[in-house]
Amino acid sequence: MAHGVGRCCCCGEAAAAGGACGACWGLYLRIDRQRVQCLNERREGSGALVFRPWEERGDRAQLVESDADAELLFNVPFTGSVKLKAVMLVGEDDGTHPAEMRLFRNIPHMSFDDTAREPEQTFSLNRDPLGELEYPTKIARFSNVHHLSIHFPKNFGAETTKIFYIGLKGEWTEAHRHEVTICNYEASANPADHKLEQITPQTHFIS
Repeated sequence: MAHGVGRCCCCGEAAAAGGACGACWGLYLRIDRQRVQCLNERREGSGALVFRPWEERGDRAQLVESDADAELLFNVPFTGSVKLKAVMLVGEDDGTHPAEMRLFRNIPHMSFDDTAREPEQTFSLNRDPLGELEYPTKIARFSNVHHLSIHFPKNFGAETTKIFYIGLKGEWTEAHRHEVTICNYEASANPADHKLEQITPQTHFIS
C-alpha cells in the first residue's frame, strides 16, 4: 500500500503568486462528463460535480455523499490519453472523509465486484478539508490512461462518505483518429469498359 502524500506545491506562496495552479489541476476539462459514473451516490449525478476547477475546491455546496454504506466508486472516462501525476481530495474534517483510495486504469464500466482485483495503486488518506495535500501516482503505471476508476472502500468511521472535490493533475494528449480508406468495387464488370484480347492457347509438351 502506498502511503506517499505531499503538500500541494500550488498552495501557500505559489497560490498567492497566482495563475498557474489552476492549470496544474486542469484535467477535469478533459473528462467526458456525460459518461462519468459514480456508484452508490445518494443523489444521482452528484459524483460528476466534484470534478471542477481547483479554485472551487472549497465550495461546500457541491458534494457527493454515499448512500447504502461508506463505499464510493467513480468511473471517469477521458476525451484523450492522460498521463496522471497526482490526485487531490477534499472532504470534511470528520469521520465522513475517505480513509483509503484505490486507483484502477482502463477498466470501463467498473463495478464493485471488479474492485476485488489488484489496483494499480492504493493510498492511505489523511483528512484534508482545505485541499492542501496531493497524492503522487506511479507515473509509469498511469502514462496512457483513457479511463480512470477511483474506489473509496472506507472512511474514518462514519456511516456515509462525503467528498467535495477530486483534483487530477497530469498531461492530456488528443486521441489519434485512424483514417479508414474505403474502396469501391464494381458489382459486375461492364464489357464496354474493358478491352478483350484474344488469347491463342498453346500446348506445351514435356518429354
